[in-house]
Amino acid sequence: MSSFQTQNTSAKKDLFEGVDFYGIDDLLTEEHLLIRQSMRDFVKKEISPYIEDWSQNAHFPSEIVPKFGEVGALGPQIPVEYGGGGLDDISYGLIMQEIERGDSGMRSTVSVQGSLVMYPIYSMGTEEQRKKYLPKLASGEWLGCFGLTEPDHGSDPGGMKTHFEDKGDHYLLNGAKMWISNAPEADIAVVWAKDPNGRIHGLIVERGMEGFTTPETHHKWSLRASCTGELVFDNVKIPKENLLPGKSGLSAPLMCLDAARYGISWGAIGAAMDCYESAKRYALERIQFNKPIASFQLVQKKLAEMLTEITKAQLLVWRLGTLKNEGKASSAQISLAKRNNVAMALNIAREARQIHGGMGITGEYPIMRHMMNLESVITYEGTHDIHLLILGNEITGIPAFK
Repeated sequence: MSSFQTQNTSAKKDLFEGVDFYGIDDLLTEEHLLIRQSMRDFVKKEISPYIEDWSQNAHFPSEIVPKFGEVGALGPQIPVEYGGGGLDDISYGLIMQEIERGDSGMRSTVSVQGSLVMYPIYSMGTEEQRKKYLPKLASGEWLGCFGLTEPDHGSDPGGMKTHFEDKGDHYLLNGAKMWISNAPEADIAVVWAKDPNGRIHGLIVERGMEGFTTPETHHKWSLRASCTGELVFDNVKIPKENLLPGKSGLSAPLMCLDAARYGISWGAIGAAMDCYESAKRYALERIQFNKPIASFQLVQKKLAEMLTEITKAQLLVWRLGTLKNEGKASSAQISLAKRNNVAMALNIAREARQIHGGMGITGEYPIMRHMMNLESVITYEGTHDIHLLILGNEITGIPAFK
């Protein structure tokens, strides 16, 4: 147990029981409910007692990665033969919801591993690549990251400068990626780069390859319990067998982003529920003017609106998960859910902070941590405004971002 895990053993007990005003649990299978409970128990044991210390100290607990592997949180949709869980998309969503209820940074670690590293290797890689990388990523023995965003190319990934050349028996990779979750600790990186013809391909870059470095990003106000960094490639020799051959072009990394955005649309609900539950409990306990502040109309208004928005978001992702299980979910539908649910969660965090008053800015409650984390979540995997324009394009057929 690390020193960070011993600092907060007297932390408040995690009393979370879930929010289900519309009986949405009735729409879930028995397996879904068991998976969710297993993950909820894991969060209460392995994340909740320590997360405030990790966040306050900007500490990424690398020892939790194999624990995520043991509980089946890494690549749960990947087939069992490669170390995954072989689960459906609603199961995956519920896992993301429970982990982000613990912390968005923890969910980022997990969703990058599953949706942005394991998924492209499984769906676009060779059988040899699947067998080499997926079992170790699924167990948490290896940590992975996803290199798409660059210092000068965020919302416009097609403008990337990172590139590679064919040198006969290997490729030579040059360039840089920025704002990469897991980068400082990652054993492998799925990196997107252009060939000499400007076509985008995925390459698996392994730690230890000469010229490959991962400087850490410090002084973050958000996602402080996850590790973020850069990927720098200075004439890195990449074996030819490390190219992902199954798909190329910008649509390849965007497929991965769809998978990640789907998980975020569920995860944000977890953060929102944690803020709502904390605010409700505090409002019932906090006495002002000789009665609980929960008895005042404005506080009840905030709580009622929080519950309403959470319920709408739950129905949205349940339907989206059903469509995804049927292979019918579109990129625009996923964008709508990501955009709506993250904005909803951020607004609930802000309203919950008001209910907590001055206590809401302290680490005794999870509110400010969730709020700061969600400021990143509303930007990554497509900004709030870019998702709006994706929907606008879907509605009108006119791409306003070009």
